[in-house]
Amino acid sequence: MPVVSSPAGAPISAHHRKKQPEQVRRALLDCAAQIAAEQGAQAITIQAVADRAGVTKGGLLHHFDSKQALLAAVFSDLLEQMDREIDRTMAGDPVARGRFTRAYVRACFSDRMLGERSLWAALSVAIVSEPALRALWSSWLDGRMARHAETDGDPKFIAVRLAADGVWLADMMEKAGGLQRYGQDFEAVLLAMAES
Repeated sequence: MPVVSSPAGAPISAHHRKKQPEQVRRALLDCAAQIAAEQGAQAITIQAVADRAGVTKGGLLHHFDSKQALLAAVFSDLLEQMDREIDRTMAGDPVARGRFTRAYVRACFSDRMLGERSLWAALSVAIVSEPALRALWSSWLDGRMARHAETDGDPKFIAVRLAADGVWLADMMEKAGGLQRYGQDFEAVLLAMAES
């Protein structure tokens, strides 16, 4: 983290630095995500994130009162990114029936080649073991299903999304073996099944 200096060249302490809470919060989320992608979610600690972001533990705890709150915020941020990716993909799909399912499949396959460096891969174990993250996922999925029930409620589309989830689970459990067993070309198979 670069050291901020005064015009005279002396470092500026946190007490004299301009407060920018949204930028600090964003930096904390980004640093926690980087740690998760590099070392796994278990490596996210208050101290590790504070050190990487160049803030004190107290500064981090001002924004997130616990490791679980930080992890939930990172996961919420990831869901928002996935939402935007799905919305962009849906905007380019002229066929309404199955549009969400096709976008969901594309989102599930979008970072598979990153393997263990994928943030989804890094947080996958935490999703299974953390009730708060499971609740966030369920809420996100319920909201999407409510929005797209008319176009994507057909059991065929549900089966395709479950198959995409199965590939994600295989990747999580088998790491590189999942890519070998279910190659990236499996995305095209699922997309073909999701055609109306």
